[in-house]
Amino acid sequence: MNQSTIQFVATSPAPALLAEPLSGSHSALVQRQWSWRSIAVIVAAWLILQIGGLFTPGLLDDVDSIYTEIAREMLVRHDYVTPYINGVRFFDKPPLMYWMAAASMRVFGAHDWAARLPLALGMLALLLAVYALGIRLFHELSPVHAPDRGGFYAALALATSIGPYLYTRFYIPDILLALWMTLGVHLFLIALDRARERSSTLLPSLGFASVMALNVLTKGLIGLVFPVGFVLLYLALTRQLRLLTRLHLAAAAAVFLAIAAPWHILAALRTPAIPLPPGQGLPAHGGWAWFYLYNEHIARFLGRRIPHDYGQVPIPLFWLLSALWVMPWTTFLAPAVTDHLRALRNRSAGLERETALVLLIWTGLVLGFFTLSSRQEYYNLPAIPALALMAAGLLAQADRQNSSDRDSATLWTRCFLLPLTTLAAVVCGYFVFTTPSPAPGTDIATLLAASPEFYNLSLGHIFDLTGPAMGLFREPLAAVALSMLAIGPGSYLLRRQGRLCAANLTLAAATMVTLMAAHEGLVRFYPILGSKELALAINHAGLAPNDRIILDGELTSGSSVIFYTRHPLHLINGNVNGLWYGAFWPDSPHVFETEETLRRQWSGPGRVFLFTYDPAARTRDLIGFGTVRALAAAGGKTVLTNR
Repeated sequence: MNQSTIQFVATSPAPALLAEPLSGSHSALVQRQWSWRSIAVIVAAWLILQIGGLFTPGLLDDVDSIYTEIAREMLVRHDYVTPYINGVRFFDKPPLMYWMAAASMRVFGAHDWAARLPLALGMLALLLAVYALGIRLFHELSPVHAPDRGGFYAALALATSIGPYLYTRFYIPDILLALWMTLGVHLFLIALDRARERSSTLLPSLGFASVMALNVLTKGLIGLVFPVGFVLLYLALTRQLRLLTRLHLAAAAAVFLAIAAPWHILAALRTPAIPLPPGQGLPAHGGWAWFYLYNEHIARFLGRRIPHDYGQVPIPLFWLLSALWVMPWTTFLAPAVTDHLRALRNRSAGLERETALVLLIWTGLVLGFFTLSSRQEYYNLPAIPALALMAAGLLAQADRQNSSDRDSATLWTRCFLLPLTTLAAVVCGYFVFTTPSPAPGTDIATLLAASPEFYNLSLGHIFDLTGPAMGLFREPLAAVALSMLAIGPGSYLLRRQGRLCAANLTLAAATMVTLMAAHEGLVRFYPILGSKELALAINHAGLAPNDRIILDGELTSGSSVIFYTRHPLHLINGNVNGLWYGAFWPDSPHVFETEETLRRQWSGPGRVFLFTYDPAARTRDLIGFGTVRALAAAGGKTVLTNR
């Protein structure tokens, strides 16, 4: 990974930033070498995993299609300040994700893949940012012939870890938080170097402020908490708080406000406080500011958000998932953390000590915050780059001759990864050879066991799987079984032979096979998670502007229908959760139906499409009011029509 390189010199502001030394003890300029070969491997992994999965499956119901449809409605309305979904104001999140998807759909058209593209590009930016930071942190700890090895392993680990891959399968902002956090940490370290050397810190300070503003526009005030918390903790623990005065705080604050403040001000002005109904836990008057600033931030942190429409992951499971999301590279976290703690106690460790402090503060801040707060299983994603860097640092040091980390990596591969992957291969192989194949055309919903108590979790439908359902996943399971043999036994044999880089590349390549198999599994599971097929069936039936599509329940149970039909949904007893608060505003459309209005419309002159999870009960109820015909069914959902 080292023959062909790019040497960055101070010919322009951005390359100059990457050429600064990490520690004040290194006064000479450290040449950073970016290997073209390493970058090519990283980009190839990204192309296969991210772009390769861009076009399938369709949008998922719930947040994936809701955020995408908000972006599409921004294009239709030409209103980029107030988010709307199904014509109703939606206050839950800041706008950057919507703006990104809207910009992409403006260029490529309103396609699901176009909406997903910005998140895929954000993942590429994250991989390159981790690569750059890894070189900075581990250049002295990597082999002399491959000074980029720590950054290369870190980017490869992040590209092939379970968590970042799973949570780029649908359009949520958390992977971007990881990007902004990585850039923020790097820019702060550059500014700190310059402050120690008494050179100008203006550019990295303004860059840090800009990244922090983008973080706020991505997911709210958490974009301030993590970077500012990291800076203060690092400076306090290293007794360097005095250096804050050299970081151009006034100029940085001005840049931050110039980027982050305009949308917040306009959103508040365009959605002022209105009288709210009593008896629902709401203030007498409330607007965007109450819901977004208080309800979505303070109340959510305290677990008092109204309505309480999200799951709460237990603290031990949250920490366990933090390790699971970095699999299979979790194998090397325990010895890496041990090395970092040892370096913290060694005052002569220099660069190694500072690297340990950076990564431990980063990880502890994110995981500690959500330990005290409300949490979902993917809220730990901003810490994943730090965990990937820890594992990569150990592997880079193991590549050096006579390194004790070489034995640690081999030991943990033998004692942890080898038995775990062997067991996984056996389990997957068991289902491949023993589970009967379902009949052609079998609806996956008929093979599952509903577990609604888990549906508030992002991966809750996994608990619906049964033995018979595994027959639909025979090929993906076979691919996983074979890849597990390469991940565990294959990489272990290479490591025993001293072929360490080959072992790590094998680990990454085999994990890519596992992730692609998981994507194929998602495609086959899609009828449960999304409704594209049913939406297209409605379109093929000749959907007209005056026809009515009615969803039997709340919006999240079929939200992808709006995107694919370009038609508003009417909801039966669906004025809850995401649409509930926006429905108080006078411009809210009349999309909320009752049992009585459904029956009246069913017997009326207009054509009605009813999207329901209980077609038998709905047929019995509506047959007395007109014709009931099943138009299409998939994933346990059916579209009934009165024509």
